[in-house]
Amino acid sequence: MDFNQLIKQVDNNMQKVVDHTMHQLETLHTGKASPQMIDGINVEVYGSNMKLRDIASITTPDARTIHVQPWDKTNLKAIEKAILIANLGINAGIFGEVVRCPLPELSRERRQELVKVAHGMAEEGRINVRNCRREAMETIKGAKKLGACSEDDAKKLEKEVQKITDKFIANIEQQVNSKEKALTSI
Repeated sequence: MDFNQLIKQVDNNMQKVVDHTMHQLETLHTGKASPQMIDGINVEVYGSNMKLRDIASITTPDARTIHVQPWDKTNLKAIEKAILIANLGINAGIFGEVVRCPLPELSRERRQELVKVAHGMAEEGRINVRNCRREAMETIKGAKKLGACSEDDAKKLEKEVQKITDKFIANIEQQVNSKEKALTSI
């Protein structure tokens, strides 16, 4: 068993979890327009479901508006419908050759609700990081039982895996605190 490879794999898996969690947090509506808020919406076009980012250009001309300009103008209605169906609290309307999405002002209650959602996403991320740690620990214990590594090597590996875990959990915590600050500031 190559222990350096195991550590790299654990680090890589945890980084993927953190990246996914950060992407989820970016989709939360903070009152400031961002293309990530809607780029993952599925739109039914050409007889299949496609991501909005794959069929249109998404821009933010100002802090409170998102513009979606499809590459094929016949998709305007489908894009408008998909944004409304996504139930993100964003209204969409067709204006010429773009779908315009003005962001509504967030109420205090809605901000607190979004903070709770952000903390839920962060907790899911932390759980997934811990699952990566558990899998690595089981691999180390299995190697120890088979005699592939000594007791001292196993302890060193377990400490290294825990150190990596702590680093990524702290990263998630930092991201959710930043998002909470953005959500609660007016």
